[in-house]
Amino acid sequence: MNGFTDVRERNRRRRDLGYAVAVSAAARPRPFEDLYREIQQLPEGQRGEILDVGEIHVTMGRPGRPHRHAAKVLQGDLNGVDRAMGGTGWWIEVEPEVRFGERLLDPDLAGWRVERVPVMPRENPITVPPDWCCEVLSPRTRRDDRRKKLPIYVRAGVAQIWLVDPEARLIEVFVPVDGNPTLIATASDEEPIRLPPFELDLHPVRYWLDEGT
Repeated sequence: MNGFTDVRERNRRRRDLGYAVAVSAAARPRPFEDLYREIQQLPEGQRGEILDVGEIHVTMGRPGRPHRHAAKVLQGDLNGVDRAMGGTGWWIEVEPEVRFGERLLDPDLAGWRVERVPVMPRENPITVPPDWCCEVLSPRTRRDDRRKKLPIYVRAGVAQIWLVDPEARLIEVFVPVDGNPTLIATASDEEPIRLPPFELDLHPVRYWLDEGT
């Protein structure tokens, strides 16, 4: 039995006897505030998120053109509901920093219902959970967007989450059901179509770049 195993076994026995067991500083998650200060100091062109408690996840560089195109056209479609753009019903933010407990995410797009949040907070990061989050998938981020960020949004109570995949020409709409993400709607090349939570005609066929464009 090595020394590390000895310590774990000794601590287990102490816990069984009702003793408090001190956790080493190295084993404690780093405080959110320390991590956020470090994220603020990242070089230009790098984005930092806290997907796992106590750890910074850094994305290098900016997304490619299919990602940028889909996000830009979708944002334009949502101007009709964005109060800041003369619409009604929603605040739509692009890449906001949102704090979910000890985690920090910056969804590609996020929305807050005006009836719940009459005035958008000026704080950064935003601590009011969105009503809707959207991630536009790219080769570098698709795994984390689906496996890590989607469950975080669900656990935080975000009512609708969209995953927009320019490569697959697909939009997936998820809602929380018993703490799990549940797919309730999809869209591909339909035009127009309405997807929850928006009472708005959307045009997904325009979100995708064709060959040579």
